[in-house]
Amino acid sequence: MAIKFQYNKTSLQQQQKQLKMRERTLPTIKSKESALRLEVKKARREIDALNEQLEQGIQGYQDMVALWDEFDPTLVSVTDVKLSTKKIAGVVVPVLDNIDYEVKPFSLFSHPSFAQGVELLKALATLGIEAEFLNLKLEYLEYARRKTTQKVNLFEKVQIPGYKDAILKIKRYLEDEESLSKASQKIMRTNLEIRAAKQKERLAQ
Repeated sequence: MAIKFQYNKTSLQQQQKQLKMRERTLPTIKSKESALRLEVKKARREIDALNEQLEQGIQGYQDMVALWDEFDPTLVSVTDVKLSTKKIAGVVVPVLDNIDYEVKPFSLFSHPSFAQGVELLKALATLGIEAEFLNLKLEYLEYARRKTTQKVNLFEKVQIPGYKDAILKIKRYLEDEESLSKASQKIMRTNLEIRAAKQKERLAQ
């Protein structure tokens, strides 16, 4: 991104103002990027742990094959998923608060093992919904981290060096202009002095 500027004092002040603002903001953005990196790592660890739990749960499901032959999976259904939001390193992410289940009545006398099946299904459903929320949270954090990293790079590698370069060019131009102006004034003054001296000589003759 090319920095637009003009070779005058007003433009110099504008470039200095923009540079100062970015140099002041950069540490804050870097802190945010660092915090987001940590949160992304944390979310990935949580997802890995949850996936491990899911695998164990599915293994438990497979170990009860005999139960599932007669079990009615419609006994358990999700009636409500309560969620909220919270800010993590300045990013609003969804938070799973609670899951409400409805369990249809069944006879414990006729199907004593159904109670275990109901609990296992609820546990698996909870893990699955939690995994969805964690993946969504990771997606939000990862997107914010990428955007923040881009901003850090833009400030560090493009804008700050660009404004510094523009300021240097304007200063050099203004210094050269001032030097030329002083030189012109000196030449003009010298010429005026020579002319005045010649006129004085003529009047003396």
